[in-house]
Amino acid sequence: MHTFGYRANALLTFAVTALAFICAIASFSDKFSNQNPSAEIQILNINRFKKQSHGNDEVSLTLDISADLQSLFTWNTKQLFVFVAAEYETPKNSLNQVSLWDAIIPDKEHAKFRIQVSNKYRFIDQGQNLRGKDFNLTLHWHVMPKTGKMFADKIVMPGYSLPDAYR
Repeated sequence: MHTFGYRANALLTFAVTALAFICAIASFSDKFSNQNPSAEIQILNINRFKKQSHGNDEVSLTLDISADLQSLFTWNTKQLFVFVAAEYETPKNSLNQVSLWDAIIPDKEHAKFRIQVSNKYRFIDQGQNLRGKDFNLTLHWHVMPKTGKMFADKIVMPGYSLPDAYR
C-alpha cells in the first residue's frame, strides 16, 4: 500500500495543488495594484489623404505618441501589448476601428515612451466616409500576466478630424 509509486503520486498531487494555489494567489494580488496609466496622442501631419482607384478612402498620418504605462507593471506582469486605433462612425456601422500602430512592451523600463511614427497599418475606410470625419484615437493595452487572467483597458482621446478634401 505504501509503495514508491503511491508515495510519488501523493507528492506530485500535493506539489501541483500547492502550485495551483500559489498561482491563484498571485493572480488575485493584481487586483490590489494601483494603476493610473496616462497617454497623449497628437497628429503631427496628414501625409496622404486620397481616394483609391476602387473607391475607398485612405489616410496616412504621422503621430506623436507619449505614454506612461509603468503603473501597469506588477511583479506578475510578463509584458504589455499596446495599440492605437482610430475609431469613428459611418452610416453602416456604429463603430469602426482601424489599428494604426502597435508594440509589445517587455518590461517596466520601456513602459514610459514618446515616439513619432507614421501609421504602421493602412487607415482605409470601405467607402468614401472619411472626408470631414470626426474620429477618436484610442490607446488600448492588454496586460499579459505570468500567471492568471489577461486583462485589457483603454484611454479614449476624442476631438480629431480629417480634412473635407483629398490631398
